[in-house]
Amino acid sequence: MNTAVSFPDIIAVVPAAGIGSRMLAACPKQYLSVNGKTLLEHSIAALLAHPAVKQVIVALSPDDHYFATLPLADDPRVRRVTGGGERADSVLAGLQAITLADWVLVHDAARPCLHIDDLSRLLALTATSKVGGILAAPVRDTMKRAIVGAGTIQHSVAREDLWHALTPQLFPLELLRSCLQQALAAGATVTDEASALEYCGYHPELVSGRSDNLKVTRPEDLALAQFYLTQINSKENA
Repeated sequence: MNTAVSFPDIIAVVPAAGIGSRMLAACPKQYLSVNGKTLLEHSIAALLAHPAVKQVIVALSPDDHYFATLPLADDPRVRRVTGGGERADSVLAGLQAITLADWVLVHDAARPCLHIDDLSRLLALTATSKVGGILAAPVRDTMKRAIVGAGTIQHSVAREDLWHALTPQLFPLELLRSCLQQALAAGATVTDEASALEYCGYHPELVSGRSDNLKVTRPEDLALAQFYLTQINSKENA
């Protein structure tokens, strides 16, 4: 990371109210442990490792009884709010709790392998953009579109100009809050924060990020996360 670069103060929102049913685990996936810490702890630590990130707001389920048991719960830089039934509701709850910030990051609770260099390149948008952008990785695999309901291939999709959306995603606070409110009020499908801006006619920038910034979604992802985290820690301690 280039420490000579100056960034504005940033507040991050981490939606963590989901249950992660695809993991088939006894607890929500963000509380699964890798290398002695939960995925949520790793994800938040990656944000707080950057000096520009002054606070992280975690949106939790009202029934969450895991977070309070973590050392993270006593960190003065971490604040909790009650999330909603969908990701967008939880993000909006986090945004509503912010008063003093021009820019906000949103990061997945189960995306523990964020590199600080990627985060710095994303935050550089604060100096050049009025809309913001997201970390993303170019699609490398051959893409197929299926026949609806048939489970067979309809045709191949050209992968040029296709990107995997990653997090964090970075936007001006008021713009993101307004777009999320509009999209939710209209019943639009909001799959990530960028999609809310897209619904309102904006075009967020794509910042190329590392493909090892994976989101833990299925059981086999845990082993990959453990490997990547070990690699990151070895470089940091070298």
